[in-house]
Amino acid sequence: MSRMIFGDEVYGPGSWIDGDALPVPDDARRLLKILADATPGFTKDPAVVDAVQFAGSPTPITPGPLKSSVIASALHAISGIVANELLESRDGPSPNRTVSVDTDHAAFWLGCVGMSKRNGKTVRELAKDGELVSIFPKDLEGGIFGTPLRRRATANYQTKDDGVWFQLHGSLNSDPVLKTIGLDPSQDCADNDEAYQLISEKVRNFGAHELEMMHLVQGLCGSICYTPAGWEQTRMAKDLSKHPLINCKQQTHALPTPAIPLPISADKRPLAGIKVVELVRIIAGPVIGTTLAAFGADVIRVNCGRLPDFNSLQPTLNAGVRTIDVDLSKDEELKDLFKLIEDADVFVQGYRPGVIARKGLGLDNLLEMAGKRGKGIVYVEENCYGPDGPMAERPGWQQIADAASGCSYVTGRSLGHSDGTCVLPALPVPDMLTGLIGAIGTMMAIRDRARLGGSYHVFASLMTAAALHLKPEVGLYSPKVVEECNQKFKWDHAGPDLFVLELLDVVLKGWKEAIPNFSGQDSPYVSTLKGDWGEFEVLKPVVRLSEPKASPCFLSAPEPNCYRNSDAIAWK
Repeated sequence: MSRMIFGDEVYGPGSWIDGDALPVPDDARRLLKILADATPGFTKDPAVVDAVQFAGSPTPITPGPLKSSVIASALHAISGIVANELLESRDGPSPNRTVSVDTDHAAFWLGCVGMSKRNGKTVRELAKDGELVSIFPKDLEGGIFGTPLRRRATANYQTKDDGVWFQLHGSLNSDPVLKTIGLDPSQDCADNDEAYQLISEKVRNFGAHELEMMHLVQGLCGSICYTPAGWEQTRMAKDLSKHPLINCKQQTHALPTPAIPLPISADKRPLAGIKVVELVRIIAGPVIGTTLAAFGADVIRVNCGRLPDFNSLQPTLNAGVRTIDVDLSKDEELKDLFKLIEDADVFVQGYRPGVIARKGLGLDNLLEMAGKRGKGIVYVEENCYGPDGPMAERPGWQQIADAASGCSYVTGRSLGHSDGTCVLPALPVPDMLTGLIGAIGTMMAIRDRARLGGSYHVFASLMTAAALHLKPEVGLYSPKVVEECNQKFKWDHAGPDLFVLELLDVVLKGWKEAIPNFSGQDSPYVSTLKGDWGEFEVLKPVVRLSEPKASPCFLSAPEPNCYRNSDAIAWK
């Protein structure tokens, strides 16, 4: 039985330590029950929840005190339970439907953006070898990370306030961030270390709240690194707490539309025949579509504007989907997009509230369209801070959620820093979990549309996913558990200067040395997919259903973002 104790002296104000952490599979089961009780619209039948089968290593295999793999395992189990409800709605009841989750697989999934291989090489290896330019048809990066100064524009820095750090984030254009703190973006630095030192000297001239206001005024991405208690005291945290983790609501004010039975298909996966349009970027949004694709949906990923090439080529995030290039400033291409949406069941967008409403793609626009066609739509949004509140329209990325929630603070404390030094957690957890949460909400909405009709609004936020780690009912691993994991995997150095992909490399190296068969063609967790763009090794979906033909899987190999023109694609 878990025993939660105050962690203020160990991990900082507002933290909680699980003094008797259960083995990871058992802890995932415990958390599944908590999340099931707290999620509106999710089954309250204890027999269904108890039937989930968890297996895996008893001790954590990810660095630090955050129970990320426990949370991921519980959420994957929820997705499997909803998938079985979809199967029951379409195919009728069956007494043998179960869900299985391997908690090690769920941990690997958190790092899957760095695991996938194209023709034997990971995206990171392709980048280091200079092969991306030759294989990718469009330069979507445009020098975003072309210099050490621009690379270190995204990192944690000490402010003028003792013990208070700030997460700078260059977003997709670091120059305004550098200019705001008084640096010339074109200034030369010999290496990343020199760039970090130069930026550090500038940031130390400002107080934390002064930096916050500077970023707010300029519309830039950045955040104070709060303690867990510090974040909980903010107005934004209080507003966000009013919303459930899995936030799916029927839009009862919209024009009523009838129940839409799930399509019948030779494909037995639960979402077969469901049509999804995604207008998303980077990781969290694409995880929504990739998860839905694994469960059988026909997903068309729309890309517009610049994307860093390491994200554009993330094979796992494009497995099972098709991609098109749309320039929203061109009327003809926008019309092509609307043609797709007119027949879609789901629309996913990963921009801040209101940004794409100006293009006629807001919630109210698509609810009106759904009413006219007589078929409800599921409108899915993901962002950093949530659907409302004083910070809802601010830009934000995974690093911002880790900083604001307190996750970076407790990670720094777990690494021995007692002066407030904040270190980004080593895996892109808020991104991955936000995508999974958005996919679960979508599946619940499709289930309810089949039962009740209507249209639905699903919202998933990075802050909600990050802050879940610091809830007292979840708890943090004790220093003893963290150290035992450190000894097993011998993680390399992690510091406040490192970028998310550098930290990801630390984890992948530790896994490779301690668990040699965790990836590669001989791994039980990996599948090989062949397509026009090469042969890929990608992580299999985590969830296993008792009906093999209904279990999630990828039927098509990944393809790069913007692979087709806007007029060169149609629904299957």
